Amino acid sequence: MARNRTSPEEYTRPIRRILVGLLVLFLLAVFLLWRIDSPRVERFRTALIDRVMPSFDWAMAPVTHATTMVQGFQSYQSLYQQNQELREELKQMRGWKEAALRLEQQNAKLLDLNQVRLDPKLTHITGVVMADSGSPFRQSVLLNVGARDGIRDGWAAMDGIGLVGRISGVGRRTARVILLTDTNSRIPVVVQPSGQKALLSGDNSAEPPLEFLEKADLVRPGDKVVTSGDGGVFPAGLLVGEVIQKPDRRLRVVLAADYERLEFLRVLRSHDLEPITDPGGLVTPPVGADVIGPPPPQAEVDAEAPSGDGNG
Repeated sequence: MARNRTSPEEYTRPIRRILVGLLVLFLLAVFLLWRIDSPRVERFRTALIDRVMPSFDWAMAPVTHATTMVQGFQSYQSLYQQNQELREELKQMRGWKEAALRLEQQNAKLLDLNQVRLDPKLTHITGVVMADSGSPFRQSVLLNVGARDGIRDGWAAMDGIGLVGRISGVGRRTARVILLTDTNSRIPVVVQPSGQKALLSGDNSAEPPLEFLEKADLVRPGDKVVTSGDGGVFPAGLLVGEVIQKPDRRLRVVLAADYERLEFLRVLRSHDLEPITDPGGLVTPPVGADVIGPPPPQAEVDAEAPSGDGNG
């Protein structure tokens, strides 16, 4: 015969109910005990607390740790918010720093433009670079000074350090500056200390080459290049740059002017270039001009003299 099997839950369920009932009665008794307002009950409660609470430190430890963790998390959250605020302030400070550096550079350039010692006969007009009107085949910039300020074609333009180019095209309020790197730029220069004269020719590169050097062997990398003043194009002694030698053995010039940051240019007032009205006069002297040279032979003089009839 099969035995009737009873599950363990049939025994544990009544025990569980009894324990729950006893716990409810105990909590109800504690509640009533704490609600009774009597001196004796108060002394009993005090004695019970003094007796029980010290032995419950192990039970309060998790609560204490949990409270400490909550406080630490709140402190961490506060630090995180402060860190984010400091990051935002640091970003603003970086922006202010960049603006301050730009203003400092502009101020230094303006001071340099006002204090550079040139020929006392040369005065200058400082203009602001408004736009770069150049292209891959033409490199130039526009200035906010023009004919109303007395600007003339051919005048030299410099930044706070070296020569930048020359005026080529003047309007009422603007002027165009052809840079030394432009392919249409050809300026006579002299290399110091050797004194070798050459022609600086623009080729749309940042380092234009030196051409027509008299004695290239006397020129060394690091030599200073200045304008020679030949032809009356530019005043003599304006700083152009420094000589370098490329791997192809060709001599080029690192320009002293900062072409990456052309913000202010100083236009030097120089003499007006005389326009060429008679190109042939550059080769053959005009009629009636004094000719410097040896006198013609006597035979040519006699041939040109008028002949008389001899009867005087």
